[in-house]
Amino acid sequence: MISTSLTPLEVTLRAKRDAGRKLLVPYVTGGLKGWTDAIRAAAANGADVIEIGLPFSDPVMDGPIIQQASQRALDDGATPVSILEGVRTLDVDVPLVVMCYYNTVHHAGHERFASQLFQAGIVGAIIPDLPLEESGPWCAAADAVGLATIMLAAPTAPDERLPRVCARARGFVYSVGLLGVTGERTELAATASQLAKRLKKITDVPVIIGVGVSNSAQAVEACKVADGIVQGASVVRRLMEGGPDAVGTYVAEVRAAIDATTV
Repeated sequence: MISTSLTPLEVTLRAKRDAGRKLLVPYVTGGLKGWTDAIRAAAANGADVIEIGLPFSDPVMDGPIIQQASQRALDDGATPVSILEGVRTLDVDVPLVVMCYYNTVHHAGHERFASQLFQAGIVGAIIPDLPLEESGPWCAAADAVGLATIMLAAPTAPDERLPRVCARARGFVYSVGLLGVTGERTELAATASQLAKRLKKITDVPVIIGVGVSNSAQAVEACKVADGIVQGASVVRRLMEGGPDAVGTYVAEVRAAIDATTV
């Protein structure tokens, strides 16, 4: 029985996980040409959640591909408000979360930003540069509207810190696969599986590996330990090179690969 105190996002993800499904979370840069159709394509081809990036001029966690995508979106006039307006036009049956930097939250104000996300149909937020120790005011505003604050756990975190991160996490715990920025890599970092194992021992919140999961084979490897994976650079590159249809094809490929290992 799932507690009603959980956020809607976590209720959905726990139910899917408990039914034996591995969770697939593609990332799409909001405001990038074709982004709304890419989200529709991802949803139609097996995504369980879609992470929408709000472009920012100084994206400290993002590598070259997502930086390039963010800059293109900004050059085309994308703003948090315009992206949320675009989200309202999406008729997809999977949860949508945003990834943004704290400057965007602070500029709008905690309560106002949480309300804007909720009213647009967003169910969760990832704020990678907001430390756990400073997250209280934002988390309170998010909790008040039922918005999941998805906390990040770093591979360098000491054992005594991880339970605090997990206790504050809503929706899922974002298990950061490696030190460094996002981007495609030739193999899954050993730290990705190691951290996910540590987290799975101490929490029942879904644990999803992100950063450095670059193709379907690495997705399968990560899902042997974690409840699912986030894929960013590999999705965004396909959107920039091949358009929304290429995103749909790729998501379907990854979905098929991780499903084949859980049958």
